Amino acid sequence: MKNFLHTCAVILCSIPLGLYLIFIAICCLFVKNKQYEKDNKFYRFLLDSLTAWLLWYLGVKIRVEGKEIVPQDERFVLVGNHVSNFDSIVTWRVLRKEELAYLSKASNFKIPFFGKLVRKCCFLEIDRENPRNAVKTVEKAAELIKKDEVSIGVYPEGTRAKDGVMLPFHNAMFKIAQRGDAPLVVCAVCGTNEIHKHAPWRLTYVDLHFIEVIGKEEVKEMRTSEIGERVKAKIQRVIENTEEKTV
Repeated sequence: MKNFLHTCAVILCSIPLGLYLIFIAICCLFVKNKQYEKDNKFYRFLLDSLTAWLLWYLGVKIRVEGKEIVPQDERFVLVGNHVSNFDSIVTWRVLRKEELAYLSKASNFKIPFFGKLVRKCCFLEIDRENPRNAVKTVEKAAELIKKDEVSIGVYPEGTRAKDGVMLPFHNAMFKIAQRGDAPLVVCAVCGTNEIHKHAPWRLTYVDLHFIEVIGKEEVKEMRTSEIGERVKAKIQRVIENTEEKTV
C-alpha cells in the first residue's frame, strides 16, 4: 500500500492542478452518501493532498507545539476549541499519519470534494438537534476506535465560538473515549479565524498546541462533567497565553 501511495503521489505531483482536481472529482463519483465502516487509504491520501494544496494556496503556516505527546501506538479521541471552519482541516493535516475522523454537521458533507473524501475516511455526521441520533453517533465513533479503524476528533462546544470566547461544552462527547476505551488528547488552536481575512494575499500563522493526554483509565473513572471542566480550563489557559504573546 505504501508503494502504491508513493507512486500516486509522484504521478499527481507531475500533473497540472486542473487535471488533478478533475481526477479527484471523478474519484468522488464513486462515493455514496452513507457512513463507511472502513478508512480508505487511497481516499485519505487524496484528502491529505487536497488539504496540503488548499493550505498552501491560502498562505497558512502552522506552528505546532507538543505533538510528541500524541499517542503513536493506540487510537485516541482528540478534543479542542472551535473558532473556524479551518480548525479541523489544520488539525488533520498535522495529524495526517494518525488517521483522524471528525464528528461533523451534515452540511459539511455537502462541500465539493471534501464532503465526499471525508465520508470515505470514516467521518461521522452528528445531528445536533436530535439527542437520540447524537447518541448513536457517539456509539458509532466508539466502535470505530475499538476496531482500530481511526482516531476520533470532536469539538465539545458543538459549534464555532466566533468571538473567541469558548462556549459551554456538550460533555456527552467524552463518552466516546469512555466507551471506546481510549485516551483523550487535549489541543488548542489559535489563529484559524484570521485565515479568511488574509488569504490569499497575506500569510496567516496558526498555532496548534497539544496540551495534555488524559489516560484511558483516568477517563473511565471521571464523570463527563469533570472531564469537561478540566479540558476547558486547560484550553482556555493556552488560548490566553497565546493571545498575550501576540499582543
